[in-house]
Amino acid sequence: MISCRHCGGTAFVPFLDLGRAPPSNSYLDAETLSQPEKLYPLVISTCTECWLTQTEDFADREEFFSDDYAYFSSFSKTWLEHAQTYVADMQTRFGLGADSMVAEIAANDGYLLQYVKALGIPCYGVEPTHGTAEAARAKGIDIVEEFFGRELGEKLAGEGRQADLIAANNVLAHVPDINDFVAGFSALLKPAGVATFEFPHLYEMVRGNQFDTAYHEHYSYLSLLAVEPIFAANGLTVFDVGTTPHHGGSLRIYACRSDVCAHQLTPAVEAMRETERQAGMGSPAFYAGLQANAEAVRDGFRSFLNEARAAGLKVAAYGAAAKGNTLLNFAGVDAGDIAFVVDRNPAKQGHYMPGSHIPIVGEDRLVSDQPDRVVILPWNIETEIRTQLSYISDWDGRFVTAVPKLRVLS
Repeated sequence: MISCRHCGGTAFVPFLDLGRAPPSNSYLDAETLSQPEKLYPLVISTCTECWLTQTEDFADREEFFSDDYAYFSSFSKTWLEHAQTYVADMQTRFGLGADSMVAEIAANDGYLLQYVKALGIPCYGVEPTHGTAEAARAKGIDIVEEFFGRELGEKLAGEGRQADLIAANNVLAHVPDINDFVAGFSALLKPAGVATFEFPHLYEMVRGNQFDTAYHEHYSYLSLLAVEPIFAANGLTVFDVGTTPHHGGSLRIYACRSDVCAHQLTPAVEAMRETERQAGMGSPAFYAGLQANAEAVRDGFRSFLNEARAAGLKVAAYGAAAKGNTLLNFAGVDAGDIAFVVDRNPAKQGHYMPGSHIPIVGEDRLVSDQPDRVVILPWNIETEIRTQLSYISDWDGRFVTAVPKLRVLS
């Protein structure tokens, strides 16, 4: 019997079962391609005591966040623009300057802190994966190469590194011990400091049939309903909330230390609570429909690939993204269905997609092979990709997306 990773409860309702899948960012090379892959059940349930939606644990975090972790944030122009805007907004709102300190948890390759540094604001990042940490250091950013939690937060605070602003983008869902992780923020914040957390909103995941955002690295699937009690139990108070369009629709939570409460509660918090209440997120019914919708996408995508093969069409894909691996493995896709996946990240090129074993190549292969259909796997940046690859129309190529439903785009 599993117990909730926040409240310890044992009452759950099923949310999503995507079968067995390999870690979504564990790309294969020529040597490992012939070796047996580790597959773990991708089963997600919702605790009916605190409404935290969560995976069942079958492997340690080091299995998913290894030294050769291949996700580099800076390869998305859209995401870089988002990070730059965030930094400018935070500087203005909270009066950050040369006497401030900004920390980012899960700093990745320095995609965000480079803009903090450019403004002359002291900063540092915490990033446990070596390859991305080195990329950030190459930008001149100070990186603490460790997993974050209460112990590290207290240690950094004891070294005089408390922060006026802590950014945590797309990491709250990635931690197995969510209580320990959040407690680290209350230890690391200055008394009037602010921590912001961005994460895909479970409300949008269900509403938009975004089942492919489920993968092993995502231990939790989050809502304001679930996050508020987690924060409250670990020394933080939510005082504001906003939304962003990224990753299919995300929340940005603003939190401060509960022992000080230096920031006034905004009406946006109650408004988001009401949105989630109206959606029924505090009842089992909300969590019951995603499975059937995911299976409908799987079956539709499989039919598309079978029909394309029968018609003699060559199909490729763009974006060796984790969500793409979820879709491909759930639909039982292999290199006989999709010839190759193009990705701009050199760390992925020359490797193979986990599970499906589809080769990952550079964009030049797209030009030389001229596939009839290009499946956009990271649908959340569809507009960016269609603009970048608009030239496929020169050979009458067409884009395809599978989520939230199959579309062949003109």
